[in-house]
Amino acid sequence: MSKKNGINIVFFVFIAILFLTISCVNSARPQVAGQLLKADRDFSTLSAREGMHRAFLAFIADSGVILRPGSWPLKGRNTMEGLYSKSSDSSFVLTWEPLSEKIAESGDLGYTFGIWKSRVKSSGEESEGTYVTIWGKQADGSWKFLLDTGNEGLSKSK
Repeated sequence: MSKKNGINIVFFVFIAILFLTISCVNSARPQVAGQLLKADRDFSTLSAREGMHRAFLAFIADSGVILRPGSWPLKGRNTMEGLYSKSSDSSFVLTWEPLSEKIAESGDLGYTFGIWKSRVKSSGEESEGTYVTIWGKQADGSWKFLLDTGNEGLSKSK
């Protein structure tokens, strides 16, 4: 075997290893675009279908936090279960539509923000506002919220 053939083989092996390495790095990166928008829409759909309480309990991480006006931070799923067991959510419907998502390059943390709407069933009175939800990817691959907050008062200009 000539020295030139040996160099060609080494060059070929180097290129093959480089190609495989680049392929593995790219395929190891999580494909997450759109996952938070879907999770947030599923969260809203559950709220419309089965009530806000059930939806929030289904989508809160065990250590999740909810920030609401006029209230100290509500910390953890167990706190929310206790609070929700003392009240009803059957008089209104709460839904929302995420406008955007941002997911960390690691693929395990992100946020959504958008517009929420609430409608009182008996009167039809509606209110709306904005929200932001910070999400964490769970060990089972699902997304649960780590922090949720919103504010009232979008003006209804026509």
